[in-house]
Amino acid sequence: MAVTIRMTRRGRTKVPFYRVVATNSRNRRDGKFLEILGTYDPLAAEGGVKLDLKRIQDWVAKGATVSDAVRDLIKRTPAA
Repeated sequence: MAVTIRMTRRGRTKVPFYRVVATNSRNRRDGKFLEILGTYDPLAAEGGVKLDLKRIQDWVAKGATVSDAVRDLIKRTPAA
């Protein structure tokens, strides 16, 4: 099973909210996922990025690939 770390869209029309999840790469964008790794709220005043970097590193060590959008979010997240 090829695991990908990517975003799923939540929220409603014109009020987006995203979850960063680990999922099978063949699943739909908003389909089943293995684990929630963080959230991203693009409308938040302070960036709105909350990621569990330790769990993301664990998944990458197991062979998961990271999407381009999530890779950009990781770069914007301050080191804890």
